[in-house]
Formats: sequence, C-alpha cells, structure tokens
Amino acid sequence: MASGTVLIADDDSAIRTVLTQALTRAGFTVRATGMASALWRWVSEGEGDVVVTDVVLPDENAFDVLPRIKKIRPLLPVIVMSAQNTIMTAIRSAELGAYDYLPKPFDLTSLVQTVARALDQSSKVAKPNPSVQGEPLPIIGRSSAMQDIYRLIARLTQTDLTVTIVGESGTGKELVARALHDFSKRKKGPFVALNMAAIPRELIESELFGHEKGAFTGAASRMAGRFEQAEGGSLFLDEIGDMPLEAQTRLLRVLQQGEYTTVGGTTPIKTNVRIICATHRDLRLLINQGLFREDLFYRLNVVP
Repeated sequence: MASGTVLIADDDSAIRTVLTQALTRAGFTVRATGMASALWRWVSEGEGDVVVTDVVLPDENAFDVLPRIKKIRPLLPVIVMSAQNTIMTAIRSAELGAYDYLPKPFDLTSLVQTVARALDQSSKVAKPNPSVQGEPLPIIGRSSAMQDIYRLIARLTQTDLTVTIVGESGTGKELVARALHDFSKRKKGPFVALNMAAIPRELIESELFGHEKGAFTGAASRMAGRFEQAEGGSLFLDEIGDMPLEAQTRLLRVLQQGEYTTVGGTTPIKTNVRIICATHRDLRLLINQGLFREDLFYRLNVVP
C-alpha cells in the first residue's frame, strides 16, 4: 500500500473529489484546494510529499507558483495538469521543474502511478529557462498519442541524451528534432541537418566529418563537416538507416569517445554535439540483415 501526503490544487470541485477518492483508495493522504494561495501556504509550511496542480487557478497561475515551490523545496515533486494540451504547456512544465505533465482528461490509474513514481524517485531540480509562452507552436495536435509525444519531448529537452525518432515519411520527424533543439539548453547553438538518403554513399563520411586538402580526388581544400558545423548545438541525422557501415563505425566512435577525425586527417577532434536521428526503417531488421551495427543501435536507441 502506498503512503505519503498528496496536495491537490484544482478549481473544479468534481475533479478534486475524484482525485481525492482515487488517491485515498491507493493509500495516500490527500489535502485538496481550489486556490493557489492555499497550496502555497501548505507547501511553505512543509506539508505534502507530492503536489498535483492544475495550471489555471482562480487566484494565480500554477506556472507562477511553481518556481517559488522549487526555490524553497527543490525536491518536492510537482505534477502539472492542464486542459491546454499543447506542446508548449508540456515544455513549460518541464522547464519550470515539474516532475511530470498530465493532459486533461487523464486516466486515473496513470495519475496514481505517476504519483507513486514521484514519491519513489528523487526529482531533479530543473533550472528555469526564459519563458516560451506566446511563441508559435512548433507541433500541433490534441490526441492522446500527441500528448504522449509532448510529454516525452518535454522531458528530453531537459537532457542531452541521444534520441532516435522513428516514423513514416511525412509524419514530422524533423519537427520533433527541431523542437528538441529549440527548447533545450543548446537552443543558441546551431541545428544542422543531414539526410543520409540524399547523399551519395561515398561522400557521407566527408559530409559528416569533413575532409583535409588532398584527402581524395577533387578535395582541393579543407572542408568542415557537419559535426564541426554543429559544434555546441544539435546534429540531426535523418534516415540513419541508410548510413553505410563504414560511416556507422566512425559515428560509433564519436558516441563512445566524443571525438572524430576528418577524412584524410590524423588528429582526433573533440566534439560537443547532441545527436538526434530519425528513420522510417526497422533498424532491428537491418541489424539482422547485416546492414546496421547492433552496438550503434543501442548507442542511438537510449530513450525507450
């Protein structure tokens, strides 16, 4: 049986009642209010082990209260609920240090499980970034599937993890990649994209890592590769399943050691780039066919 005190803030009395009943049945102690001021008073007095709050409250917006909560109690998990189901709401929640974001309407079982996880894990304190409210939405959609994507993007913008995006052509994989970059700590750095399927296979290594003068016929001068161009930012490798095995080996070295050499070069170059990949192909099938390195797959596929 779970234990711990959950503080709920929602101006809808029906939602407060339903949440209180569900969390109480799960073994939690619950205090509920419809006002941000009461929530703030409880938190400032040291009450509660986890907070569940709506964004829009009658007396104050939860996004204004959240930074104050994280300042005085940085390890207190805060779960944000909202009927404003956009990617910006999810990202704003993550930026301000929320443990998780749940779009309304939500599944009660999912909420109870999220509260339980929040109590079991020590929350990381996210450093607030400048507000993104009012910016155009990079991705739109309100379906439950899109809400899951928004929540995942929001979490990943707070990390530097390598990401692989899988989906059919035309489903917006590059939009997701750009959102991961534009709302991350690397947003002031470059976003460089390279489509593996659009480049002759024999030129992919040169495009990625650059080449030295005289490295091959036609290399009349040194050329900076995409890794060098993306330094300090994000490198989006589209259609990674089309990357030749030789280039895969070099990419694996970058992921393992954080360095690369140019084509024709001998001096290792340190790199500070976040790698985001995308593909419409089944990489596991390509592994079985001997067309994709299994060790590279696991380096790229770190987000379940």
